[in-house]
Amino acid sequence: MKKRIYLDYSATTPMKKEVLDEMMPYFNEKFGNASSIHSFGREAKEALDIARDRIAKAIGAASSEIFFTGGGSEADNWAIKGIAFANKNKGSHIITSKIEHHAVLHVCEYLEKNGFEVTYLDVDEYGMIDLEQLKEAITDKTILISIMFVNNEIGTIQPIKEIAEIAKEKGVYFHTDAVQALGNIPIDVKELGVDLMNFSSHKIYGPKGVGAIYIKKGVKIHPLIHGGAQERKRRAGTENIPGIVGFGKAAELAIENLDAHIAHIQKLRDKLIEGIKNNIDYVRLNGHPTKRHPGNVNFCFEFIEGESLLLSLDMVGIAGSSGSACTSGSLDPSHVLMAIGLTHEIAHGSLRLTIGDFTTEEDIDYVIENLITIVDRLRQMSPLYEKVK
Repeated sequence: MKKRIYLDYSATTPMKKEVLDEMMPYFNEKFGNASSIHSFGREAKEALDIARDRIAKAIGAASSEIFFTGGGSEADNWAIKGIAFANKNKGSHIITSKIEHHAVLHVCEYLEKNGFEVTYLDVDEYGMIDLEQLKEAITDKTILISIMFVNNEIGTIQPIKEIAEIAKEKGVYFHTDAVQALGNIPIDVKELGVDLMNFSSHKIYGPKGVGAIYIKKGVKIHPLIHGGAQERKRRAGTENIPGIVGFGKAAELAIENLDAHIAHIQKLRDKLIEGIKNNIDYVRLNGHPTKRHPGNVNFCFEFIEGESLLLSLDMVGIAGSSGSACTSGSLDPSHVLMAIGLTHEIAHGSLRLTIGDFTTEEDIDYVIENLITIVDRLRQMSPLYEKVK
């Protein structure tokens, strides 16, 4: 059987056995609706409360500040639209960055068509926003700042606490998409000072189709989904109890094992980065060299198409990506790589390899060995590379 190595943990993670084991009873034995008042419903409601407590504990929040959603994208939509429409009497200006996930950017584009103004902040060559530019962008009409915690493509970690302080000083709400942060870096929402923060279960070895949003007590926000009294009348719809139970367990495991997890994936990340830098010419590491996701490796390989590189890796059993899984069907270069100043030609040669709990040193050795061979083979077919040689 062909060797298979998964290095796309930022796209999704395999569900851990402990998570699945905890979910199983809620598919058939404990199948009640958490809104029902009988014993079956109370059983489901208890599981819902336990999961909510686990998520809250993982980020230093109160349980009453955690609301479950159908995933990270829904939570982004809720945070931005909810704040925009609930506070439009105060202003109609929103600030975000050019390297946000499309679940933020497309929402902002939608709001621009509905009477709101959006400022898209530039980033530097490492993908960091400029705090001075942020301050200058705030007006008396600004109601929300939305900047992601950890970039899903290049792994750069933004100065969230400093952004929150600027927002608070100006009386502006601050939302951060922390989908790539939870389970990979320590999070304390009270210490950070954010107003809204969202997460996704399947990024931390939990099930797909479930997410959560932290909404600080006192934040004025409209619901995104209407129709019932679930989630304290803020998110209608019968709760996905098995998924929420799994998310809660995954969050608990992530916090219990956080230090060991970070040490493991960071060691392998650094080994992979050095292996590529030391053995392959004409490469560029994308993202901040130190303030980055502990498992993120993102390189551009000159004179190569990223799609050819991905397909060649897949043929030897290595799974990676060229950027966000949500835009993998697009032929356009990554908006993130373009925003950090890369040309179309360079950006098209990108490769994102993300490391997780089940990655081994042997896996990294195998990837480096095969990547050297594949890059060399693909470059031999490149007329541009021939000119450089």
